[in-house]
Amino acid sequence: MATITVDFDGDCREVGRKETPLGRNSHGRYSAKCGVPRYLDMCDELGIKATYFVPGYDAEQHPDLVREIVARGHEVAAHGYLHEGWDPGEAEPELLRKSHDILTPLIGKPPLGWRSPGGSKNEQTMRTLLELGYIYDSSEKDYDLPFMADVPRDTPRRLMTLPNNVSSLDDYPFYRVSYTPPSAVLKHWIEEWEAIRTEGGFFDLTVHPRVGYGSGSPARANVVRNLVRHMQDSGDVTFVTLEELARWCLAHEAQWQRDWRKEGAPDARQ
Repeated sequence: MATITVDFDGDCREVGRKETPLGRNSHGRYSAKCGVPRYLDMCDELGIKATYFVPGYDAEQHPDLVREIVARGHEVAAHGYLHEGWDPGEAEPELLRKSHDILTPLIGKPPLGWRSPGGSKNEQTMRTLLELGYIYDSSEKDYDLPFMADVPRDTPRRLMTLPNNVSSLDDYPFYRVSYTPPSAVLKHWIEEWEAIRTEGGFFDLTVHPRVGYGSGSPARANVVRNLVRHMQDSGDVTFVTLEELARWCLAHEAQWQRDWRKEGAPDARQ
């Protein structure tokens, strides 16, 4: 089971930090100009569908690109408004609803997934997501496989947690922290895939189409292309969107909780 998740992360990040997104602070503008279009073309080439996490501000600035993501068969999920890299506190429900209302008309339906832009999350977050009808959260780092979220006891709704491993399956620490060469990143991700494949587990790669901060530029995007081709050559990978996986898990809870480790990852497209 594999998912490719693309965190749009345009110039919302700079705007949220009150920086003018020009010159040395213009990395995010690359996402809409080059990075996201490059990933849309790559996904077409490879025959896979991805999940794009789009901050509300970026959706406001690039509505046609958000519509194109959907038109080309991909999922659009929520990712904050200004890619809040701080704990928004009491303002969070309003921000969640604001982004939700921006994305809904652009994608033609309410978004069903959310990933915390800065990592903060609490009971108030969960309540708001459930009130808005979300079916999954992709913010936790504490497990290898999907699991049912611990939701407030007074809500009848259920929420899947689809973890994202930002230590080894995210491009940011390699390219912005350790400045690892693309060839070494590819080697590492292939090793992660082979280990997860052996366990029959869940592979969720997170990439950022910004320049400098992630995998938007040609050589770094080519790492993702070569990784996906390697995975496809294995002959036993299923690429799905996070929405597809969450829906399958919610509909087959007893099956995946019983069989995932024993029999390997299910086919969430069925």
